[in-house]
Amino acid sequence: MESMQVEVARLLLQINAIKVQPSTPFTWASGWKSPIYCDNRKILSFPVARTCIRDRFVEIVSGQYPDVEVIAGVATGAVAHGALVAEKMGLPFIYVRSEPKSHGLENLIEGNLETGQKVVIIEDLVSTGGSSLKAAAAISNFGAKVLGMIAIFTYEFPQAQENFSKAGLRLTTLSRYQVLIDQALKMGKITVEEVEKLMLWREDPANWGR
Repeated sequence: MESMQVEVARLLLQINAIKVQPSTPFTWASGWKSPIYCDNRKILSFPVARTCIRDRFVEIVSGQYPDVEVIAGVATGAVAHGALVAEKMGLPFIYVRSEPKSHGLENLIEGNLETGQKVVIIEDLVSTGGSSLKAAAAISNFGAKVLGMIAIFTYEFPQAQENFSKAGLRLTTLSRYQVLIDQALKMGKITVEEVEKLMLWREDPANWGR
């Protein structure tokens, strides 16, 4: 698992899907100041990276959840990645909206899902885990069984770990924050001094930089 997390971290840094800028932080939609920004949609523009991520997802799904019947993606960032995994595995695909449609059938879950089916959810990014767990709850409330969730990257916030534990949902990630920072340092993208700032941010992201 560690070798895969290193491989994926280096890949994300190489294509700038993840940018690390402690000196010129980003502002998230939540208003948080952040020294790191993750945009996994960029992976789709790089065929080698796209195939690598898809294949790593497939390896984990096949190894951990051999009885999976449906692949689900979380809108919007994981829809394409989930569809690629489902296509490779020859499985049905659905995706979960962040909110129900405001017209037509007012669907929250798009695609064909049957009661009792076993589902693995593909996610692109986990921060606090709120939106990811909301998607899992939507599938469970429909009457299907969520086997687990696999994400490309996690910031490893303690809040997320606590939220997934409370929900009783297994989360596996292709890479994670600590591994990414280690690789960014080795690749010369950050300095030793900047590593300290990055560690402090993860301890209290809501108040960092204020």
